[in-house]
Amino acid sequence: MKTFFLSTAASLLALLLATQCTPSPRSFTVKFDSSMEVSGKKFAIRDIAPGLPSDWDGYNFVVIEFRSTTAQRFQLGFTTDDGYNDLRVMSYVPNAWNKLAIPLRFYRALPDANVDLAATFNQPRYTGWINLGGKRGPLHGVDSIGIRMRVPIGNPEIEIRSISLSVDDPGDEYLGDIPSVDEFGQWNLGEYEGKALSLEQLRSEWAAEDEEVVSTSDYNYSPFGGYLQKQVRATGFFRIEKVDGRWWFVDPDGYLFLSVGVDCVNPGGGGNAKWISERRSMFKELPPDEATAVIRPNSQRNANSASFGQWNLYRRYGGNFRERANDLAVKRMDKWGLNTIANWSSADVYGLNRKAFMLQLRGVAAERNLMGLADVYAGSYAAKTDSAIKAFVSQYKDNPWLIGYFTGNEPAWLGQEERLCELILNGEDRPIKVALLRFLAGGDDTPARRKDFIFQTFKTSLLTVKNAVKKYDPNHLSLGIRFGNLNELDGELLAICKEAFDVLSFNNYSLAPDHDMMGRALSLTDMPMIIGEYHFGTVDRGMAQSLWQVNSQQERGVAYRYYTETAYSHPGLIGTAYFQWCDQDLTGRTNDGENYNCGLIDVTDRPYRHQVEAMMETGKRLFDVHAGNLPPVTQKADRARGHEQIPDLWNE
Repeated sequence: MKTFFLSTAASLLALLLATQCTPSPRSFTVKFDSSMEVSGKKFAIRDIAPGLPSDWDGYNFVVIEFRSTTAQRFQLGFTTDDGYNDLRVMSYVPNAWNKLAIPLRFYRALPDANVDLAATFNQPRYTGWINLGGKRGPLHGVDSIGIRMRVPIGNPEIEIRSISLSVDDPGDEYLGDIPSVDEFGQWNLGEYEGKALSLEQLRSEWAAEDEEVVSTSDYNYSPFGGYLQKQVRATGFFRIEKVDGRWWFVDPDGYLFLSVGVDCVNPGGGGNAKWISERRSMFKELPPDEATAVIRPNSQRNANSASFGQWNLYRRYGGNFRERANDLAVKRMDKWGLNTIANWSSADVYGLNRKAFMLQLRGVAAERNLMGLADVYAGSYAAKTDSAIKAFVSQYKDNPWLIGYFTGNEPAWLGQEERLCELILNGEDRPIKVALLRFLAGGDDTPARRKDFIFQTFKTSLLTVKNAVKKYDPNHLSLGIRFGNLNELDGELLAICKEAFDVLSFNNYSLAPDHDMMGRALSLTDMPMIIGEYHFGTVDRGMAQSLWQVNSQQERGVAYRYYTETAYSHPGLIGTAYFQWCDQDLTGRTNDGENYNCGLIDVTDRPYRHQVEAMMETGKRLFDVHAGNLPPVTQKADRARGHEQIPDLWNE
């Protein structure tokens, strides 16, 4: 017995000494230099995680514990035998430690096929989200980790304290002690100008806005939002016309019209929280059950989600918050010079028939495993398309407030025609596979011939849709597909668009749309154009900075004015839609995890002052800018940058 106690005591003493002599885990910090275009640093993995193997073939996840002082995206990669391999990471919890497990397939292979670009390249996790890109290949000879950032804002830092590998998904974990989301749905780990500090503050600001009286007189708008400066032939519906060498919409009363719009007009649409049980410690206080019962009817209720945006509207207006908020949305658009409710907006808002609106067709096949293309060779395709379009457009046929219909958004196959053919040939037996095999058997199997097949298939689908729409609703325009990159549309594709659409649409995230790019499209098609998405954001509120970043909320307004006026100075541009009405969800939107600071409205239902004031100033000028009577503003946002891939200088 004595021997046992002595042995135990000695063991405890040895353990205590060992604990005291073991150094605390070492962390590694990247300090980004905001004066540089690209800033970053590499570390040897053996210094952070001694003993970690260099061949990662047997693992499916790399697990990083890190803390970032910013919500700004960064590129995280590894040096391998084949060079440097990276992707983009956005953290939901800046200013706190978190664990993020990244699937290694994101580094090894191309993303799975999906219907559009966002669904293809954005991948949500619990503590952040990932945008795929960069080099892909085997993870052999992994010896270092690198972190880089484009035009870092405010000299941020990222600290890493652990790297590990796992076969199975270990899950993500928020490791902070303080909830990262406050009771209003705001970022709780930092302070910023305009942050709501109390419900009393919010109610005071809400009341002041409710008492405002506004009109559209500053913009000289007609009842439908056209310009009273010029009237041409009226048809009772929106149409297009070239006047004095410049394209315009024409509103139902015959007034020239530029579609100055915003996407996702959905009051209370931001601030959604999902996966609550998996990350409960991130939320300080959730909406109470009794409010949730009113906010979300039983058919929409999900015990693992909540809406701070809707909860704040309920706190603002009470039980009839939806009606009051929809009225306020129209009032805000009147004040800010917005005359169009653009794509993906609430039917409750555009259904008021107080603003012109655009819709995306429903029932138009865009298949995930075909990268957004449709199997037009299936025997039921034409009949199903005809039936779906009839059911959708018939309800809008006689509505003068509707401008027209979009057919789709950012097809993922554009520029990837050869890969799509490989997916078809290696996929299940189906009509499009039979058609492709037959097509290739009729000539040489070349990349150009495969591209021809995809283009022919695309043309068939578009003309099928066009014919059905014109049959059941001849009164409204075909607004095209919002392509993700106008530069990727060659002459053949533009010819297809001219045959299928009334308007050529594209999304364009940039400092300003390139007039040479637009001029080429105009010269080849003589079609007016719409920009379906663009935006600017920053990182002061704990959200990622949007597809085009600026340094501050004030600079968001500067960027908006430069982009929008530059766009409308082109003779072919007749519409824009800013993306979007509300900020995206702080902890990531449902489908793909995006959490951009891109809204006109924050989660507490308050406008971003600099942004909307800029819209108002530009709105007063757009008729004359587009008519060629005024030059666009020339002030650019300071050091604004997009999310394009950082050059792989570390591979050299």
